[in-house]
Amino acid sequence: MIRVQREDFDLAAEIAALTAGRTGIGGVVSFTGLVRDISTGKQVSAMTLEHYPGMTEKELARIEAEACARWPLEACLLIHRYGTLQPGEQIMAVVTASAHRQAAFEAAEFLVDWLKTKAPFWKLEAGAEGDSWV
Repeated sequence: MIRVQREDFDLAAEIAALTAGRTGIGGVVSFTGLVRDISTGKQVSAMTLEHYPGMTEKELARIEAEACARWPLEACLLIHRYGTLQPGEQIMAVVTASAHRQAAFEAAEFLVDWLKTKAPFWKLEAGAEGDSWV
């Protein structure tokens, strides 16, 4: 399941909903990305994330399907926010669930790495020294 949204999310509630009634799950791995207040040595007061609606969801669905094909996942969730966020706010979450922990950990790492380096989001960091795209 993938979601691209402006609003914040409750990770515990998301995990509970994802795993409800799925008794084959033996392990759940979650990762939450947060806005940092320092990036490349510069103070960050806000981060604005932009995306191309439709294309972004298609790419996230594609990479989720790839993870599900590579690892025996019982469930998977990718949430990525857009809009202007403040330091400390949640940017994204990856949740993977499998019968065994190794698959859940490996799939989560794969998805987080992809979201960090290849996901079609554009990030503008604002700070006292000016704004910069990262």
